[in-house]
Amino acid sequence: MKKIFRYMFALLIVGAVTSLQSCEDYFDLEDNPNLVNDPPLRTLLTTTTQKTALNSYRVASITSYFVQYLASPTQGSSTDTYEIADYTSTWDALYLAMADIYDMKQKAQEEGAPDYVGVADVLMAYNLSLVNDMWGDAPYTEAFVNTTLTPSFNSAEDLYQETLRLLDEAVVELRKPESSVILDPVNDLIHRGDKGKWIKTAYALKARQLNKLNGTSSYAPQAVLNAVDSSYTSNADNADMAFFEERNPWAEVALDNENLLLGGWLSEQLIEHLNGTTFAVEDPRLPNIAEPDTSGNFVGTPNGTGNIGPANNTIRDESYISRNSPLTADDAPLTIISYPEVKMIEAEAALRAGETERAYIAYLDGIEASMELLEVAPAEANAYLSAPQVAVGAGALTLADIFREKYVITYLNPEAWNDARRFDYQYAGFTLPENAALPTFIRRVVYPSGETSKNPNTPEVTDLADPLWWDQ
Repeated sequence: MKKIFRYMFALLIVGAVTSLQSCEDYFDLEDNPNLVNDPPLRTLLTTTTQKTALNSYRVASITSYFVQYLASPTQGSSTDTYEIADYTSTWDALYLAMADIYDMKQKAQEEGAPDYVGVADVLMAYNLSLVNDMWGDAPYTEAFVNTTLTPSFNSAEDLYQETLRLLDEAVVELRKPESSVILDPVNDLIHRGDKGKWIKTAYALKARQLNKLNGTSSYAPQAVLNAVDSSYTSNADNADMAFFEERNPWAEVALDNENLLLGGWLSEQLIEHLNGTTFAVEDPRLPNIAEPDTSGNFVGTPNGTGNIGPANNTIRDESYISRNSPLTADDAPLTIISYPEVKMIEAEAALRAGETERAYIAYLDGIEASMELLEVAPAEANAYLSAPQVAVGAGALTLADIFREKYVITYLNPEAWNDARRFDYQYAGFTLPENAALPTFIRRVVYPSGETSKNPNTPEVTDLADPLWWDQ
């Protein structure tokens, strides 16, 4: 049995190693009765699909404050005001998930199971993109091998290219006709063993990644559209996961809020984006996203200001995440990427390519699919789609229209922060948080203390306004 030095696991316990007789003995899995030495592929599939969806939540629980979906009820909270914060637990969760994915891929290759190799590639690409979009440079090529506890950092651009390579490889593997082990529909918590949907998800994530380059000379809108063409065709294809120990973690936040353990308050920016204040059209998705206050009104919390109601958080005098929403109910799934988002990717790429008719059709289809996902009554959805602020016509469609709608579609999804940076935060009515620590909007986060204290290769970052390589 080989001795495995798992990168993130090792860093988490490196402080305890000195009390042991030797590092080699500690990491020998044969001597550790608490670890499963050789988990079957189906078990790894359950672990990796669940961890991936939970990581989407973990990252979104940070970035949703940056894009002002959420606001702290406490004045001057660091989550609102762009202060440097330590996200060690999120970094650790991402790397522990990628370590499991790495193991699943290695085992699948050994057993001649290309279906599992393909799924591992999709999951690795997504988790790696989350790391890449938050921190930029990060360990990868040396992160999951037994050669070092202080791996070097790959460049952010190389990691981005690796996500595309993994997604292309996933499609090749998933299209192989024979596999010694078929995807288990019980243990696959995202697509229930459906290879076709995994292939569509690979293309959907590729379209998302390619579209991220709109501010660079490498942007190719036709390549984005080609990926879209092979991706989702309805909400039935969405990559989501709804298996939890108790409930959807966003519902847990809302439940805590009901019990006055405060969190998950919705930003004034989001509420006014939806209630007609900003765009002079009321969005029927609002009641299916937010809880009203005790008077039945939807009132947002200003970022950086905290709760402004007279009862000072002791009653529900402002709106917060709803436990009655199809997105955040107790049994609602966590969404990694959805058909409505893909349609907005298509709309943007088509508009940039000069295909205005295709852009407009995709824009309307994306809104309609979002209404369906949020269980909006058809009459209300049609009224919104017919409003002059929305039904602008192909010739008048703008990027601002697309980003306005995509802001609603990616509610509580990490991708919203990428869009905000790509759009330079130019949403109507979008302002800096009160007492922001930066003179401009946040563009990145600093490396976590759990990494900087153990790995001397960690880059030094001090300016949260410093853009990543694609954010130009």
